Formats: sequence, structure tokens, C-alpha cells
Amino acid sequence: MVSSHNGSLLRTLLLVAANLLIPVSIVVFALGFFPYKPFLPGLAEFESLDFGSPPDAPFDRLIFMVVDALRSDFVYSDASGFDYVQSLIRDGSAMPFTANARSPTVTMPRIKSMTTGSIPSFVDLILNFDEADTSSTLASQDTWLAQIKAKGMGKLLMYGDDTWLKLFPNTFDREDGTSSFFVADFTEVDNNVTRNIAPELENNDWGLMVLHYLGLDHIGHKAGPKSSNMLPKQREMDGIVKTLFEAMESKPHLDSTLLVLCGDHGMNDAGNHGASSPGETSPALVFMSPKLKKVSHRLSAPAQPKDEFDYYSMVEQSDLAPTIAALLGFPVSKNNLGAFIPDFLPFWHKTSDQIQILVRNARQILNIVTAAFGSELFDAQGSIDPCALEQTEINELACQWRRINKEAHILVAGNKLDQKWLDDMSQWLRRAQDLMSSMASNYDMPKLYIGQAIAAVAAIASTVVLVSLGTHRDGQILPFSLMTLSYGAMMYASSYVEEEQHFWYWSSSIWLVIQGVLHIRRRNSLAGIAWVFVALVALRLTRGWNQTGQKFAGSPDIVKSFINTHPQLLWAIVTFGYILMSFRLLARLKSLPSLASTSATSVLLMSAYSFKLDFTSEDAPELVVGFARSLNDMFVGQSLLWRARTAFILLSILFGYGIHRSFTGGRNGQLQSAYLFHHLYTIFGMTQSRATNIPLFLLSDILFHALQATDLSVTGITITAVLLQYTTFFAFGGSNAISSVDLSSAYNGISGFNFFAVGFLTLVSNWAGPIFWTSAANLLLLRKYHDGQRNVFWQYITLQTVFVSATVALVMAACTSLRTHLFIWTVFSPKYLYCMAWSLGQHLLINIGFGGLLFWLGTRN
Repeated sequence: MVSSHNGSLLRTLLLVAANLLIPVSIVVFALGFFPYKPFLPGLAEFESLDFGSPPDAPFDRLIFMVVDALRSDFVYSDASGFDYVQSLIRDGSAMPFTANARSPTVTMPRIKSMTTGSIPSFVDLILNFDEADTSSTLASQDTWLAQIKAKGMGKLLMYGDDTWLKLFPNTFDREDGTSSFFVADFTEVDNNVTRNIAPELENNDWGLMVLHYLGLDHIGHKAGPKSSNMLPKQREMDGIVKTLFEAMESKPHLDSTLLVLCGDHGMNDAGNHGASSPGETSPALVFMSPKLKKVSHRLSAPAQPKDEFDYYSMVEQSDLAPTIAALLGFPVSKNNLGAFIPDFLPFWHKTSDQIQILVRNARQILNIVTAAFGSELFDAQGSIDPCALEQTEINELACQWRRINKEAHILVAGNKLDQKWLDDMSQWLRRAQDLMSSMASNYDMPKLYIGQAIAAVAAIASTVVLVSLGTHRDGQILPFSLMTLSYGAMMYASSYVEEEQHFWYWSSSIWLVIQGVLHIRRRNSLAGIAWVFVALVALRLTRGWNQTGQKFAGSPDIVKSFINTHPQLLWAIVTFGYILMSFRLLARLKSLPSLASTSATSVLLMSAYSFKLDFTSEDAPELVVGFARSLNDMFVGQSLLWRARTAFILLSILFGYGIHRSFTGGRNGQLQSAYLFHHLYTIFGMTQSRATNIPLFLLSDILFHALQATDLSVTGITITAVLLQYTTFFAFGGSNAISSVDLSSAYNGISGFNFFAVGFLTLVSNWAGPIFWTSAANLLLLRKYHDGQRNVFWQYITLQTVFVSATVALVMAACTSLRTHLFIWTVFSPKYLYCMAWSLGQHLLINIGFGGLLFWLGTRN
């Protein structure tokens, strides 16, 4: 008896230790994989060169207009709404480029890149989602905003996305910020920016005006780049450019103003961004001024791309920083890795000025290179000749620098800019840029290996518990092991990571077929065959609901091809879903007085359903037609915020009642409460999901009822739970790209940013399907527990822990071994972030925390 007790205690300690080691391993590995990248403090100053004093600046004022997610084809193609911008390109008043925005293609790191010229840390991707974060500020870093302020060019103004206010606190003299995460609105959010333009164009006290428009990005998130709202929004933005440019032509105090129109990033065919598809990394970049007629080539517009979104010349987005510095006459930022765009060199007629601009840019980057590799190789007076050394990347760079620097003095003496020298200098800048960009993350290898080792220890510890429980003797441990190892091996191929959903879709299908065959053999009945058929049909519909991944994002699927074109059918299904859940709630509330249960359920139904109806009406009005519009009109005037709060409050009250029943209702009360909790979550998950995804809950419900008819072992339940958690995650529209994170329901029921509330609501809205299957698995486990199997939850969590710890270790190993891979930052790093979310969010918080609570409440006796 004592031995049994000691064995149980040891298992408990090992399992707890394994689950504590998982987050430790993740944090340690992340510290080595995403290290904090220090920046040189202070402002750059012009250093004395042999080429004379710094050249005069052709411009004294800057209007920096960012249109969020302005993909290059939105401006340059024949389907563009930017007719006025295209007319400026044709007459030479505008110089167009396509900017290469490196991943992660989200706003904060892209603004950092444009203003500092540096390559932001991948950690900025996480900070981008935290509106309360202040650690990402650029207040102490050298940017062209700080240089404009230091030069005393005038006041700094900012109207639009409040990310600028977070990055540049106490920098702007006049400001009006708008939140970038209330993505349902794409009209008022832009009007709040435009209303400030007319009065500011009359003022003569400013040197910089930043305008950041969010509406186009919001349209993309809502309905994609082919939305009917996209062209009118482009024309609206084009009209604002026209207003600004005509003021520059007509107002004397604006005659030396440079107008820059750009996107911080683009968008993919689904309207999202964050990853590295060509659409996401190809925003437009246009410099505009009447002065440009003197130096620009009149280009044709609209234009045809050389590649998918490669219009005109391709430059790095970080090239904005040194180019703006030269055009406005201040030093290049200390941490800049961008290269001056040579198309603007004709602004300076003297050869010495043209050479000086490029040399100053090169010497500034050289300072960063020498800080990393030492200065001796690049010193012309040094004793080491890099040209005679082994041909490594740094030696070749040093050799080329010595030659270019020597030739620069000869060119100045000859007063002629040689095209070959210009090409060589441009090539050197690009090579230095690429070299330092590739070093943007200096991996801390010991931390990478320690993180993997800790994850491996967690996997071993949980495996020991698994063996001690005897679970390894279950015949279904083989498919569990095969699933775990094959999934881990898949992490070594970038294409498989991008299209991971197919692994889970096919694995789930095969698993259901196997279970169906076994069930038919056991029952040998027509009903059994029918259930298997219905389950497979439900799974097939689930798989085809949303097209996800990278290669086929935006391609036809059930939602785009059928649901969006038949909105009344959608609302018939949604209405049926809410009514069905309400009747199920009533069935589990029989111990309450009839009036109380009916009233609570009715108010909950009306609050949740009307909230979803009205939210969708604002989010995608084209979906709310016919009887849905008539129903929505009945609730006009009621606060959307309080409808959500009413639903959430009632859900909490009924959850509290379920807890009470678990403690007082005996075994029957526990089972009734378990199903009550499941139905309550289903209503909550439906309310936190897009309307077009609500039918997936009904399909999952069909699958769950089919599985209830089978006799799965604990290992079988675990395999089913893992498979369907991942399957529904992708079916709801998730992927391994940051661009698939859905923020549309992150503010349901709250009036302002709160880290924990927004984080929780975001988790539920993006993991709605997996959480459903956590609750469903709990019901299957409770049935086994009440049939006499007492350690079912321990076996279930042990298997889950083995899977999670093993796959975390394998994902870490893949990221480590492929750290020099071309797609390390665009494919594998986002995958690691999702691995963190699955391990910390879904496994620890949902499977163990939420699932453990539900199981404990269902087994109180």
C-alpha cells in the first residue's frame, strides 16, 4: 500500500515537473533564438570628410503618408484607384518604387525599419499586439524624426495609427492617434485623420507631418483585397494625395515639401499580413514633389509588374531612412542598414556632393560592420590586406571597400561620377546590408541547446509516467507514437510547415476511418454505418470550410464559394445553432425553477445572437440581408458593448450555477453540469467566432456525437482530441503565419485595451475549435471515469504532455539546425511562436487548466 502510494506520488511529481519544464524550455530557447538586439544610443552627426561640407538639401519639409497594407498593385496596376498618383508618375512629379518589407510584415517592426533604417528584432512582432507595451519605444534611438527635431526644422505632427505615439512618446507637438486593432471600422478611423489635414496645410510651423491611414488594412482583414470596398478606399486615399500635392503647388510655404506615400506592408490574397508571401512583402513607395520633374524619368502608369508584385524598381524598405536624410539634409541614423536610392543623385549637380552622399551612407554602415568584425580589415593603412586573404564574405567586403574608397578620391579630382564606381558602391552597400541583416539575430547557442535539453527531459519524464501507468500496453500507443514522431519530423521542411493543415486533415480522416471500421465490426449494424458516414461527411466539410496555408490562401473554399454568396442560408444555420444550444441548456437546467431557467436562457440567446448579428452587420454588412437584416433592425439602438457584456455575465452566472450543482447534485448533478459547461462554452465560442465559422461548431457537434457512439480507450480519446484540436484550428482559418491571427473579436465586451482581457478573448477567438475539443474530450473521459476507470485523466494529460514536450523539442531542434535557412525568419520563427502558443496556451492553460477544472468538477465524489 505504501509502495503504491509512493509510486503515485512519484508519478505526480514527475508529471508536474514535466509540465513546469515545458514553459522553462520555451523561455530559455526563446532568449537564445530571439535575443535583444542593442542599438547605438545618441544622434548621428556629420563627420568631416575630404569631399567638402555636407551638400545642401533640396527639401525642407516632409509629409510622410502611410496607408496601412498598401500593396504595390493597389497603386501601380491598371485596376488601381490611384489615378491621380499615376498621373504624377507620368508627368515626372512622382518617382515610384516597390519596397521590400522583410518579415514580420506587421506595423510596428515596419515603422521601426522605415524610421531607423535598421532590421527590427522578431520580438517586435509580439510587442506589436500589446497596445500597453512601452519597451519598444524608439525615444532613445536615432531616427529621422529625432534628426528633424534636432535640426529645428519645425514642429512634428502625427495623425493616425497610435503605434507612432507608442514608438515615439513625447515626440510630436500635435497628435491625434487612433487604435489599429478596432478592425471593424474602415471609415471613421480614416476620417479622424483627414479632418486634420486642411488646417495643418495652412500652418507654417511644422517640419514633419505623419499621416497613417488604417482603413484599407481593415478592409483587407475583413473581406480581402478584392472587396467591393477596396477600390473606393483607394480613390479616397488618392484624393487625399491630390489635396496634399495641390497645396504643395499653390502654397509658397510648401514649395520645398517632399511627400512620401508608402505602405508599411502589403497583404496576401486573404487580406492578411505578417508572413512573407510576395503580396505581404511588396508595399508601394512613391516620392512626390513638383521638384522631381527636374531629375525623374517620366515613367508609364499604370505599369506591368516584372514579377508578381514587383513594379518599377525594387528597393529595401530600410532605404527610406538614408534617402530621407539626404533629401532633407541631416546625418544618416546611427543604426541604419539602408542604402541611399541612387535615382535621387541628380538633385546634386556637383560630383563631390553625389560621391559624398554615398560615402557618408557607406561609412555609417561601415561603423556597424566594424563594430561587429573589427576595423583592421577596412583600414587602408592597416597591415592586413583583405584582398590577399581567404575569400570569405567579410574579407571580400573589406577588399571591395578599400578599392571603392580609393577610387572615390580619384573621381572627385576628375569631377565626374563614373557609372562603374556607382554600381560598385551600390553593390557594396547591398552586400553590407545583407551581411548585417543576416546577423540581426546572433543566436545564443548555449541557450538553444539548453532549451532543447530541458524539453527533452520533460518528454522523458512524462514518458516514464506513461510507462508506470501501463498506458504503453494499450494497442493504440503505436498510432500515438507515429503521430508524434511524424509531426516532429515534418518540422524540418518549410513547405510542410507552411501547409501543416494537410497533415492533420489526412491524419484525422485516416483515424476516423480506422475507428469507423472497428466500430462497424463491433456493432455490425446499419446505425453504426450511418454514424461513420455522417462523421466522415462532417469532417470533409470541416476540412473544406476555410482555405488556409500559404500556397492557396484566398483560393475558393466553402465560405467564399457558397456561404458568402448565400448569406440567408448562413443565418438560417447560425440561428439554428443558437436555438439548438439554448434548448440543450434548458435540458441541463431542469433543477432550476422553470421561469428562472427559461428567462436566463432567453436573455442569453437574445444577447449573444443579436450581438453576433449586429457585429457582423458592422463587420461584413453584405452578409446581413433578408430576414437577418429585419431581425437586426429590431435591436437598433442597443449597445453592442453591453449586449456582449450581458451574454458574458449570464454565461458566468450559469457556469457558477453549474459549479454549485457539481458540489451538491451527486453523480447525476456532476454529469449534468459537465454537459452544461460544454454547451456554455459552445455558445461563448460561437460568439467569439466569425459568423461564417459558426457552422463549424455544428459540424464538430456531429463529430462528437458520432465519437460518443464508439468505445475509445483513453489513448484513443487523446489521439482524437489532438487530431481534432489541430484540424479545427486550421479549419477555422488558422495557419502557421502571423497573418492568420484574427483580432476581430479581441475587444468583444470591453471598451478599451486590457492586456489580459484582450489576450484571453484573442486566444478564444483563434483557438475556438481546439477548446471545443478540450471540453468534448472531457465528456468522453468522464464517461470512462464513471464506468470505473479511475486514472483516466492522468493518462490523458500524461499522453498530452508527452506529445507537447516531444514536439516542442523537435520544433526547437528544427529551428536550431535550420537557423541559417533562407526561410528561418519567414517560416520557422513564426512556427516557433505558434509552438509557444500551443504549448503555453492550449496545453497548459486549456487542456490542463480548463480541462482539469472541468474533470475535477465532474468527479467531485
